[in-house]
Amino acid sequence: MTEGSTILVAGGAGFIGSHTCLELLDHGYDVVVVDNYSNSSPRALERVQKLAGRPLTAYEVDIRDRDALGEVFRAHPIEAVVHFAAKKAVGESMQIPLAYYDVNVGGTATLLRVMQAHGVHSLVFSSSCSIYGDARTLPLSEDSPAAPTNPYARSKWICEQMMADACARYPELSVIALRYFNPAGAHPSGELGEDPNGIPNNVMPYMAQVAVGRLDELAVFGGDYPTTDGSCVRDYIHVVDVADGHRLAVEHLADRAGLRVLNLGTGVGVSVLELIAAFSAACGVELPHRVTDRRPGDVPALVADAARVGHEWGWHTTRDLGDMCADAWRFQQLNPAGYGR
Repeated sequence: MTEGSTILVAGGAGFIGSHTCLELLDHGYDVVVVDNYSNSSPRALERVQKLAGRPLTAYEVDIRDRDALGEVFRAHPIEAVVHFAAKKAVGESMQIPLAYYDVNVGGTATLLRVMQAHGVHSLVFSSSCSIYGDARTLPLSEDSPAAPTNPYARSKWICEQMMADACARYPELSVIALRYFNPAGAHPSGELGEDPNGIPNNVMPYMAQVAVGRLDELAVFGGDYPTTDGSCVRDYIHVVDVADGHRLAVEHLADRAGLRVLNLGTGVGVSVLELIAAFSAACGVELPHRVTDRRPGDVPALVADAARVGHEWGWHTTRDLGDMCADAWRFQQLNPAGYGR
């Protein structure tokens, strides 16, 4: 894809989606968003346009609605799709697994069918490191075996398999699945950040709400994992770096057809307790927290080997944990009630 191409971003009002929309606009792409706003706000897209100084077009559409999605494809010269529209919380997926398969797998199948019907053959898929599951060796490369341990991870793995089957049937189809690790932080301006509906499922927005008193304390799920301090270890990656990876993926869709899988990560593992200490330092408040039982579906550690994407595209992270905490805290300070639904 080149400057001036029209890119459809499914789930573009969400945390990673909104940052990716801004990245695409900043690099000269025209952006069309579909989002049902089930866990996002249209105000995020207003902020995107303000920061970019350019407009985008947005539709309130659920990607499972084949007719409504088809209308969007008929209205715009879409050349590629970036697909974020999904449910994304490990713990929640253990409670409502069928909803996760309905949205994540069913929505992706519908999107692929509509793309095929309208002659769109280029897709960047928001996948997940959770596909690797309870890994025996770290860091995790793209060749590490898939061993998902919860419905969320399994739904992403099924989607990748579906895309592989579609690529085998339709040789013109080009799909890049980005398995990224734990996005965190916010846009440095403080205008864009993570503002989920209800109580956050992700740890950093939860910490930010504890810091401003919207929530009482943070629960650390498990203190007896085989890690340095007993809490889970994850590879946290700045959301702006993730957005940059998606924009680069759009640029490389034309390299070749078929399914390609690439990791995005820092290669640095950070425990939950270390993350709490880093965020406490950023906001100047000691965050109250307590260690509770393990959460079903969690694994001890997930850390990326992102050498392949660095070799193929020259992509690497540019921001560290301190930047993630400082930027997330800036967004919380400037938006104490989030986007203010």
